This record gives sequence, C-alpha cells and structure tokens, in this order.
Amino acid sequence: MDRDDGLKEWTGLINGQAVGTYDLICAYTQLALAAHTDTTYFTDPAGLQTFHLLSHTNGSGGASLLVDGFAAAERLRAESPNAFEDLCRIKFRGHSSGNEGIAIMPVQSFPVITADKNESGERGQVTQIRWNNDDRAAMIGLKSEDVSRFYAAARKWVEILRRPGSECWMQLEPGKVLSKSSRYKSGNLPGV
Repeated sequence: MDRDDGLKEWTGLINGQAVGTYDLICAYTQLALAAHTDTTYFTDPAGLQTFHLLSHTNGSGGASLLVDGFAAAERLRAESPNAFEDLCRIKFRGHSSGNEGIAIMPVQSFPVITADKNESGERGQVTQIRWNNDDRAAMIGLKSEDVSRFYAAARKWVEILRRPGSECWMQLEPGKVLSKSSRYKSGNLPGV
C-alpha cells in the first residue's frame, strides 16, 4: 500500500482537492518556514495533515515547529483586542502560484481569524486560523486604512507566534509520524 492509500484508509478521507500528498512545495526544500497554516489558498483548507520523514542520513537541521494557533489568537485578543478584531474582520485571499501554469485561490476572501459571534455581536470561540505569510494574494479592493490596520495587527500576531512559549520544536525521525489538525500552525528550521 502506498502512502496516499494508507492515509485514505486510516482517515477515511476521500480524494479531493486538498487530500493527498505533495512533494514539490517549499516545505520539502532546505528553506526555513515560519509558523503558518497550509492550504490557505483552498476554500476549505486541509483539516488534518500527516508529516513523515523517509530519510535523514547524514543530514542536519530540519526540526519541525508547531504553534497552537487558537491559543495564540486568545493571547492576541487579551493583549491587543483591536488587532484581534482587525484579523477577524479584514478579509483577503490566499494564493498558490509557485508552479508554472498553476494559480490556486479560494472562491472568496477570508480573515486570518474566524470566531463565532454571540447574539450581541461579540466575538466568541475561535474556529479557524488562516495564516501563511508566503501565500497571501495582493490586498486588492481594501481601503488603505484597512491595509494599514491589517499589517499593524499582523506584526503583533507574528510577535505572539514567535514567542518561545508559543513554539514547540521537535525533530522528526524516520519511522515516526506527526499528525496535526489545522488548529496547529507548522513550520521548520532549515536543513540539509
């Protein structure tokens, strides 16, 4: 059984746009990746991802990063309520256009943070995070004030994501599998 068939059998998922394995993306290069949500350029981003390392012979680096995006959002709400609200309110599109002839975008714009609203209109429980600094499309159609507010809020968001208390680092080894829900942002250190 190949890895795609094994994942489908294990998870009960059916094949679709965001199901399967991908080999030719920057996650499989020697580049470092900051904490991010994968597949923000899909209308419905991947909800469960599985990572594995086939070989690391004579390699170095490449540690994996996890950050609890929901906890980071709650820190942002507590420390900077206006920044939290701006990341809930200001919508834009993600995009993937790194391969020649391919450009993927969701059918609509989304905010970084999605949170339920109660009857009085106040933001409640965080339900989704869509953050990938490398997959954000141009912010066309937004008021200049909203673009400025977005970037101010994004600076605070990134500062929270990068705090040592937010980051959980681990080194994957051949034979070990890491599965994560979209609640957790992932990244990695550069490696060879």
